[in-house]
Amino acid sequence: MLRRVGRFVIDALLPPLCLCCHAQVSEPGALCPGCWSKIVFLAPPFCRACGLPFEFDPGPDACCGECLRQPPRFGRARAVFRYDDASRVLILRFKHGDRLEGVPAFARWMARAGAELLAEADLLVPVPLHRWRLLSRRYNQAALLAMDLAGHSGVAAVPDLLIRKRRTKPQGHMNRAGRHDNVAGAFQVAERHKPVLAGKRVVLVDDVLTSGATVGECARVLLRAGAAHVDVLTLGRVVRTE
Repeated sequence: MLRRVGRFVIDALLPPLCLCCHAQVSEPGALCPGCWSKIVFLAPPFCRACGLPFEFDPGPDACCGECLRQPPRFGRARAVFRYDDASRVLILRFKHGDRLEGVPAFARWMARAGAELLAEADLLVPVPLHRWRLLSRRYNQAALLAMDLAGHSGVAAVPDLLIRKRRTKPQGHMNRAGRHDNVAGAFQVAERHKPVLAGKRVVLVDDVLTSGATVGECARVLLRAGAAHVDVLTLGRVVRTE
């Protein structure tokens, strides 16, 4: 009763607003119907490996052309929605604008999108920020997602298992080869967590999957340090056209 009264008072003074357009909504961290309808949520059929959505169903366990040509270092990647003009505002406000009220909703969506991966996982590991970028941003968005996702999935999150030992350049305007070169050798497993990692199935958590270079390098490092398997779960993903 006290919680309900407190929530009523807070909502009366500071009504919850849509994460995209700031229209009033029924609860914090929600989208209004108009913004919800613009988000392209990803669902099968998609590539068994990288999760790229298919326009038609090619059959069970089908892979996209890119994964057939060069299988990724991770096992499977899944994402909640397509990263496009409609969803970009959600990511950018969360990542750079201190808009953290969406984290509980994002984690619920990720728990549904990654249910198959989480059912087999032992650990949730966020993609780390370099210490100087973490200092300027004050939080690691991937770590916040992993910690909240742990509550929904029951899978333990280890936010400091991976370390970004080298500060990498922003990758927004790099091609695929440039992204891979940029992150090569940039990550390592914290020594104190290596015994925890041995033989475990890991789900890497990040905000957006673009080329797969960053999560691919993280997966390589985790597997080399003793992880048995690495999957990837993100909030958004760029959908390339063949």
